[in-house]
Amino acid sequence: MASGDRKSPEQTNQPLSPPTPIVQENGTPTKRVLITSLLAGVIGGGAGLVSKHRIAHPNIPTVYATNCAIVAGCYCGARESVRITRRSEHDDLMNSAIGGLFSGALLGRLQGGPQGAIRYSLVFAAVGTAFDYTCLKAKPMLESYRNMESFKLPEWSPIKVLDEEALAKKKAQEEKIFPERVLGKLNKE
Repeated sequence: MASGDRKSPEQTNQPLSPPTPIVQENGTPTKRVLITSLLAGVIGGGAGLVSKHRIAHPNIPTVYATNCAIVAGCYCGARESVRITRRSEHDDLMNSAIGGLFSGALLGRLQGGPQGAIRYSLVFAAVGTAFDYTCLKAKPMLESYRNMESFKLPEWSPIKVLDEEALAKKKAQEEKIFPERVLGKLNKE
């Protein structure tokens, strides 16, 4: 028996392990793509509503909404496909770059031929990665604002935050006034 024919005991006795499962913390990839596409469609429709071209072309909001939804769906679908294929995390920017290259090449080929595919793929990769990077950096800041326990209004604000005693007093006063209002309306009718 040649030395190359020997099998190590580690390889012969241990069964093959199944591939590692894809961790889906924030929902399924389909849900992430669908929500992003719908959100882009709403933003595109809003941009179409405020566009100066809507007077001459009344259906421009629909066109903008459709185009934004198609672009977002294509980009996010490619990014999620790359993430699943690479078995990487959601915040990996390489997914954005590769997904931008693929989706840009597809949409550019449809729009502008082979030269358009190259241009669109580079633009989609750069813009998509920059957008995802910005979102990753802004996420902790937005979460800190969301988790604030109290929001302090300036002293000159007419809105006052009531403590428990003042809130109970106001509720009692409203309960006293409510029957008078209801009876007053019934008497007028």
